[in-house]
Amino acid sequence: MVEDNIDDAELTIRELKKNHLANNLFHVTDGAEALDFIFAKGKYEAVRDIRYPPKIILLDIQMPKINGIEVLTQVKSYELTKATPVIMLTSSKEDPDIQRCYKLGANSYIVKPVNFESFTQAIRNLGFYWLLLNQPHI
Repeated sequence: MVEDNIDDAELTIRELKKNHLANNLFHVTDGAEALDFIFAKGKYEAVRDIRYPPKIILLDIQMPKINGIEVLTQVKSYELTKATPVIMLTSSKEDPDIQRCYKLGANSYIVKPVNFESFTQAIRNLGFYWLLLNQPHI
């Protein structure tokens, strides 16, 4: 999960764990660290194997250092990660952002609900679909 808003991240993690959907969840707070983690660079070079990309990536758009659109672009440009599902989980309802993300290969675009109950329900549904129902590309 790539999310710079700590409250949203904690709520997302709590909801996924509560529903037993976060066995190996890893959270980073900016796009630069996300790319390092995904591509096993920097401090992740010795602890991650690039041959095993994340099963899914939850990605916010507005983040420090490198934004989510650039992270999405790089993930979908690399042969080993281009089939990794990327779910944009963002507060942006802007049509240009939605269109651009889908054009770049996002698998889903979810606008974070403002209401607490709606947010937890959205995360629960997201987890069930992408982690239990969806059949990943191998």
